[in-house]
Amino acid sequence: MSDELDKLKAAMQSADAKVDEAAQMRAIDAGMEAFEENFQGSADDARLTREQTRWWALISRGVIDMLKPLTSRQILMATASLATIALAVVLTGQYNAPNYETGEVFAVSEAKIDALGRERAAIDGEVAVMVFESAEMAAAPVMSMAAPSPMASSRLLGVADALFEAPKLYQQTTERFPDVDMNPLKITAQDPVSTFSIDVDTASYAFVRSSILGGNLPPSDAVRTEEMINYFAYDYPVPARADIPFTTSITIMDTPWNPDTKLLHIGIKGYELAIEDRPPVNLVFLIDTSGSMQDKDKLPLLVNSFRLMLANLQPDDKVAIVTYAGNAGTVLEPTEASNKAKILESLENLYAGGSTAGQAGLRQAYALAEQMADGNEATSRVILATDGDFNVGISDPEALKEFIADKRESGVYLSVLGFGRGNYNDALMQALAQNGNGTAAYIDTLAEAQKVLVDQLGGALFTIAQDVKIQVEFNPAEIAEYRLIGYETRALNREDFNNDAVDAGDIGAGHTVTAIYEITPVGSPAVMVDELRYGTDEVGGLNTGEYAFLKLRYKNPGEEVSNLITTPILPNADAGLGGEAQFAAAVAGFGQILRGDTLMHGWEISDARALAQASKGEDRFGYRSELITLMRLAESLN
Repeated sequence: MSDELDKLKAAMQSADAKVDEAAQMRAIDAGMEAFEENFQGSADDARLTREQTRWWALISRGVIDMLKPLTSRQILMATASLATIALAVVLTGQYNAPNYETGEVFAVSEAKIDALGRERAAIDGEVAVMVFESAEMAAAPVMSMAAPSPMASSRLLGVADALFEAPKLYQQTTERFPDVDMNPLKITAQDPVSTFSIDVDTASYAFVRSSILGGNLPPSDAVRTEEMINYFAYDYPVPARADIPFTTSITIMDTPWNPDTKLLHIGIKGYELAIEDRPPVNLVFLIDTSGSMQDKDKLPLLVNSFRLMLANLQPDDKVAIVTYAGNAGTVLEPTEASNKAKILESLENLYAGGSTAGQAGLRQAYALAEQMADGNEATSRVILATDGDFNVGISDPEALKEFIADKRESGVYLSVLGFGRGNYNDALMQALAQNGNGTAAYIDTLAEAQKVLVDQLGGALFTIAQDVKIQVEFNPAEIAEYRLIGYETRALNREDFNNDAVDAGDIGAGHTVTAIYEITPVGSPAVMVDELRYGTDEVGGLNTGEYAFLKLRYKNPGEEVSNLITTPILPNADAGLGGEAQFAAAVAGFGQILRGDTLMHGWEISDARALAQASKGEDRFGYRSELITLMRLAESLN
């Protein structure tokens, strides 16, 4: 035992239980000041309110952060520091706090505190303060409320960790995702036609990244393989003219995880709109300021994200801000983007607190957007920024989908930005974006905000093709079986393809969209389904040599009648994409492994990583390298 510890022990055993009232008040004041500084955050952060304060998370996080840098000597000399380490413990009554791992509730009570050996000295209102005074530090501005026993003293540093166990980073039990099964294997002779809506959302990839970096593999329902594939831009041919909104590239390649099947790779590239050619935009930022948004990866990150976007708007663009918590309100009337100081001031004055009146916020935001759009040719869009927690007004996803679908007919579209973890409602945000003719993205870092709101701003705001549908008819004479990888939430009925009243996904300026089928040629040993004993000998296909026939339908913005593009798919189809198609296959395989796909034939994350590394190609912003790092981390977690 060190000399300092011997001295401290002797001092504690001999200390008299005296109360210095002046010192007591100074310690309380110092402790509360430290609490405000360490737990409440700086003036730049959202101030906590009664509705959203989570005392157990704040204190445990603060205790751990302050203990980390201390040396053993500083810990032993902790008399003066205890005003910030073991202070402001709420003791009155019994407090419930969630266990983020199980979703259960554990109780923190006075009995638990006593059982852990912490001796209470005094209670002033709701705050109990305990510090120790040694003989060596008698002159320090501390209070000696009661002389603790040596046993209690020796356990002091362990008490904080035992009492305020740091909760798991995310509360998985309240996060909600679309509950859909993976696309099944289809028998071409029985079901030759596959129809779905395109999807340019990227929220799933960012969520997967957030989970892996947080030390957990994502829930399988959170993985939408098509969104992981479409997170990345691909070097597809760019349309040369604005009247041709996108090009289509077709490639047939070997399947990395099954040598007896092939991949049909369909790539779509949208026309790139030059900044000087784009019309002005009317934007209504609809911002969730409810109590659940107080965490730093929610409202504070949201404000910084919009700050990035604001710097890249044109002077004649207009911005308005509507917030919703217990009720909705217009924080900023329509303001020209050139008046950045006024817009930034409105953003930086936001704070979190209250319930989540999402319905009222949506109604007010749409009304304001319609007002801004009246009489001009500007593009109008509501950008909803939330963690997805709607608990006042319309909270049923089906009712919200109907409300948003009605509103899109006015020409005002809705995009959704998701923030934070814990009560992330992905299912709701997907429903809103899909029915609002917009996109859904998940912002987990400022770098992601840069990608979505700056680098891809044109695609996020300017639609070049609406209601884009894909239909592939497979030739049973050539293809025995097939399955679409991803797009489970975008499936359409066969008859929906020719029905212009059925809504589908939109393509923004410069967007790339990728769809991948795994197909099994006739006669391949990979065929999974036996021929029928009592079936017909006639296959029913045409001996054209075509694997399939591709149809795409789309509408020009603002038009009611769709246009049709058709392309035969031949066995040797090759768009000359090189490693681009291989990289997309690597992402697809990784996504399917995370989904729990049982048809990967032993192909593992390490195999996906090796393929991604070999086909990474040009990586201007490092997104592909980041994926390879995530794959490596996922290997360890797996």
